[in-house]
Amino acid sequence: MKKRNLMVALLCSMCLAVSSPVPAMADGTKVVTLGADLTQDQKNTMMNYFKADSSQVQVITVTNQDERDLLGNYVPSEQIGTRTLSCAYVKPTQSGGIKVRTANLNYVTCNMIATALSTAGVNNCEVVAACPYEVSGTGALTGVMKAYESASGQALDSTKKDLAAKEVVVTGNVGQQVGQDNATNIINQAKMQIIGDNIQNADEIYNIVNNIAVQNGITLSQDELDTIVSLLQQIAQQNYDIQEMKKTLEDIQQNLEDSKNGTSSDDSSDDDAVDEGEDITQDVDSGALGDDVKQTSTEDANLAKDTGADTNQTENTDPSDDSGDYNIPEATGDGTTEDGTTEETPQETPDGSEENTDSSTDGIPEATGDGTDAGTDESGEGTDETADNTEDTLNTDDLSEESKAKFDQAKLFCKGEYEGDLAVLQSVVENVTEPPVTLDQDVAEKLSQKVLETYLNILKDAGATYVPDGTEVYLSTELNMMNKELKTIFSTETDPAEDDILYSVDPEVRQKMYDDTLNFFVKLYGEDVQTESTDTQNVSEDTASGENTEEYTEDYTE
Repeated sequence: MKKRNLMVALLCSMCLAVSSPVPAMADGTKVVTLGADLTQDQKNTMMNYFKADSSQVQVITVTNQDERDLLGNYVPSEQIGTRTLSCAYVKPTQSGGIKVRTANLNYVTCNMIATALSTAGVNNCEVVAACPYEVSGTGALTGVMKAYESASGQALDSTKKDLAAKEVVVTGNVGQQVGQDNATNIINQAKMQIIGDNIQNADEIYNIVNNIAVQNGITLSQDELDTIVSLLQQIAQQNYDIQEMKKTLEDIQQNLEDSKNGTSSDDSSDDDAVDEGEDITQDVDSGALGDDVKQTSTEDANLAKDTGADTNQTENTDPSDDSGDYNIPEATGDGTTEDGTTEETPQETPDGSEENTDSSTDGIPEATGDGTDAGTDESGEGTDETADNTEDTLNTDDLSEESKAKFDQAKLFCKGEYEGDLAVLQSVVENVTEPPVTLDQDVAEKLSQKVLETYLNILKDAGATYVPDGTEVYLSTELNMMNKELKTIFSTETDPAEDDILYSVDPEVRQKMYDDTLNFFVKLYGEDVQTESTDTQNVSEDTASGENTEEYTEDYTE
């Protein structure tokens, strides 16, 4: 379940949804999408990578709201996060099938995007999906589809687009167990057979999927089989023309075989596309993104191996472990999350939000805001980008005035409690005469950031995704959500992992900070719990663990 949530999280973290187009220039058949939350230098880097001239292509800005509009049915709001960073370059063509190249996407592959685009109803186009730094890329499909619609002037069928998004999620989830290429192979082969033979019966589809898995030496669980069959049955009902899809699906199959066998079939000079100008998937400037850029290409099966992009990662590829969009940042969470919000890493994090253990729970390297080298420029010199991105992750523009007021109080508490500013702490907590704990400054700042990102995500979610489990102690859904998150942040029920912020902090100190923090939020929401202790700063350990659920001394007034 955790992996599934991370995968969903991260769908968010690096979405390429489209909005606010810049006026189209000379060649309206090519569209570049740029994440709204990239810095200007990062946007310039992406244009250089694409080798795209803003005077000759249409440039579209992708916002976080676009992501929410397009992915809201699939991704919880808090996991979509607050920032959008991913980019794409799309050129519709008249023939040649779907060609895709990816860069700095360490979870979603070119073949995953290509086969999902075929499900969306795209038959011929060239696509480059990339980010200035490494993210998972699970959200890339949506933005690419929007860019395709803008470039072609044709709207794609909404049902097929939804199925394409679902296909990416299913492929990603199954890929966590058997590898991305193996998961893509099963779904791609099954699509060819089912659509080609017009098979819609669930039992027949089940047998086809099971046989393909067995023939390829891939073991699927019953849940995975059922999920794939359900997806394919819905796809089979959409009346696709196999002749229009055949080129793409066969090319994907050949690419997967070449990757598996370590061979390469050079058909990049496809005569069908010769008259349509240069192939944008071949004409990129990889050096613009720096060294060690992971890339995949439907036109070069060996590119992934040559650049270190593992396309058959299995369970060890927890999207939450990466700072990429499924990578996924529950952390970035965007995923990194890709938007840099709190996530347990991929996130995408996403981005991410996210998409890692914070929406920065997605696992995406978004917590730093610029990927793998936050705070430095290409020359290695320090920059102010980390500070700027930190502010981005704590942007409260979308909150109500009441929520903003609560968040401002939380900021003061974190600065006082963790960073040792007694005067600030006394402004929000009564009867405090000295800082409660002493933390290393770096640890204190990271802890403040993590707690605030977590709380901000909860405020933005407003309980929309919360599912009660019977352990609730408080009347406020937001307070119950925060309590659960704080237990994880302060590792009150399990030992912290080596990469946790508070790994080197004594258990007693962690428990003390958890008690103080929970008590602050309890008071913030007007739900003081009566305990035997008269301490006005700390909630009793029993209350913190959820054992005292009877007495409330104040009415819930939120």
